[in-house]
Amino acid sequence: MTGTDVIKLTANQLVGTDLLQAVPLVLSAALKWLATRTLPRWLFVPPAHRQFGWWLMGLAVLPALGAFIQFRRARTTINPHHPERSAALVTRGVYAWTRNPMYLSLWLVLIGWAVRLGSLGALLCALPFAPLLTRVQIRAEEQALGRHFTGEYERYCRHVHRWFGRRIRPGAAR
Repeated sequence: MTGTDVIKLTANQLVGTDLLQAVPLVLSAALKWLATRTLPRWLFVPPAHRQFGWWLMGLAVLPALGAFIQFRRARTTINPHHPERSAALVTRGVYAWTRNPMYLSLWLVLIGWAVRLGSLGALLCALPFAPLLTRVQIRAEEQALGRHFTGEYERYCRHVHRWFGRRIRPGAAR
């Protein structure tokens, strides 16, 4: 290497995209644990009911599993780092109810963990996960999918919410 060679590294190249993706989840879990240790009086789930947190974390796997199955059926990539490599826009199954089932699963795991800890502080730490992930990852994915699938993706977004729920079409029977 000569003195004229300049190496520029982005955060993704330096740290690794996979590691950066885990930051919001790990940060939220760590904040929950800290809140539980420092604010133990702020309990919102009685000890006898904290086992529900394990059930919630177990059920949280279902949207991600459904997404994985739908991606395999469509023979498209599951890699969120390269949405432009998608061979198909998956809109059926769990994707008919949420545009981000894998991220929804992660968020439900964090909420389940807060229930298991029984701490209101831990629950309050879980709440910013969705807006943070939306800003850090999801918006970029949506832009890439919008460019890749143009009008088809825009129509899909008009019918399915980012996190959960279908939009009612004007004039549709309720």
